[in-house]
Amino acid sequence: MTTSIPAAEVKTIVFACEAGMGSSLMGVSALKKKIKAAGLSVEVVHKAVRSIPTGTRLVVTHKGLAAQAHTRAPDAVVIAFSAFLNDPVFDKLVAALKAGDPIEGV
Repeated sequence: MTTSIPAAEVKTIVFACEAGMGSSLMGVSALKKKIKAAGLSVEVVHKAVRSIPTGTRLVVTHKGLAAQAHTRAPDAVVIAFSAFLNDPVFDKLVAALKAGDPIEGV
């Protein structure tokens, strides 16, 4: 299990949810807006946790799905959040990406 990744190596973030619809769409949209507002060129893709692509390096998911994300993507850094909107984890992630700091997972 990977616990950190250099910010410079983050090109894509997989936002993983349970079924790929509903409230997670709001979370994906909010994260995309924050990344764009920060002037970052990082792609955010929305996937069901069972469909995390092989080779994924960074996963953002609800804390209830973090264990599944680790199983599906054992070499990825997994960041877990509690609330789909306005969770401080999103701001912390964007700030670390912008500053070039290592991205820490759970």
